Amino acid sequence: MLSNIPTIEVIPFSTTLHVRDTCLCLHVQRAARALARRFDNAMKPIGLTNGQFSLMMSLNRPQPAPMGQVASLLAMDRTTLTAALKVLERRGLVEATVDPKDRRGRLLRLTDDGMTMLSAALPIWIRVHGEIDAELGEGGPEELRATLNTLK
Repeated sequence: MLSNIPTIEVIPFSTTLHVRDTCLCLHVQRAARALARRFDNAMKPIGLTNGQFSLMMSLNRPQPAPMGQVASLLAMDRTTLTAALKVLERRGLVEATVDPKDRRGRLLRLTDDGMTMLSAALPIWIRVHGEIDAELGEGGPEELRATLNTLK
């Protein structure tokens, strides 16, 4: 009966250190969290998170956006996008309507209050983004974006 129990192999601590120092996923996640915190802190006085800013900016277009396009742009599944939208809808910043071409779909748009909020947030984003670009140095932001885009 004991023969069915898998043996537990001890992983040396040196392997843990190797993974810590070389894991691309870990390093990208840590950098993403640090950037998110920085933008969250900057946007906090106006009551937005960096994720809400990105979502609202994705809706800044001449025509209402189909939900699928927004989810794809933000690399979100529809369930996550729906949850994020509900918060903005309750605040009156975003409106979802039935797509007349496909009654199952929803079209998303910023309300006037949403556009006002986005207009207040944009200078904050520009300032913080400029600070980060300066920290990355000459050519750093472009090189980082190009490298990250190869992982899509």
